[in-house]
Amino acid sequence: MRILYVFAHPDDESFGPARAMSKQRRQGHEVYLLTLTRGGATRQRHKFGYSVDEMGEVRYKEMLDVAKTLDLTEMTVLDLPDSGLTEMDPREIETAIAAHIESVQPDVVVTYAVHGISGFFDHLVAHAVVKRAYVELRGRAPYLKRLAFYTITEEEAAQFEWVHLTGSKPEDIDAVVSLDEDDLEAMRRALDCYVTYAATVEESGIKRNIPREAVFEIYQEAHDPPLKIVVDGLA
Repeated sequence: MRILYVFAHPDDESFGPARAMSKQRRQGHEVYLLTLTRGGATRQRHKFGYSVDEMGEVRYKEMLDVAKTLDLTEMTVLDLPDSGLTEMDPREIETAIAAHIESVQPDVVVTYAVHGISGFFDHLVAHAVVKRAYVELRGRAPYLKRLAFYTITEEEAAQFEWVHLTGSKPEDIDAVVSLDEDDLEAMRRALDCYVTYAATVEESGIKRNIPREAVFEIYQEAHDPPLKIVVDGLA
């Protein structure tokens, strides 16, 4: 199966579903990553004295290491305006995403849940535009079988006191993926690739408290009990 993840920023994959991506690769699935921006507008750039463009280039190089660490089948990073997706014509974003979907021809597309987990506006825009692109394409793209949303549980969200996160309600979770230690270690190594975010990663404590399950919602599907991986039940 081919699985395409679409996120707004560098590190969204590593703070998020990296452990599930690792398991999917170990199971033999093709895993693709499309990142819409280079993440250059982050305030972290001030710590290093980088311009937006310079920070974007640094983060792109860090992402190349992530792609190797997670053994991604392919990674593509666009250069849309970081922290500026809300100001763009959403049709432009949709066109870029749709073109990439048509190029990869994935069975499953994955992006953020509707709440974006962190609530960051770029995440919310990405959710809406990916959903729109998927709905527009699926009628003429028989390879598209499922749209999934990476999320976290309400209990996991409550553990992060240093930042406000939103989790999905239990009844909205359609897939619960159990991870092995190899997958947790792959996520730790992926986070370590972001050298410019080392202090943030350490302060968050995320590497010490990685959940042994990754959870997803699935668009227009309801699964009780939840699926064990996002491609379950697909031919």
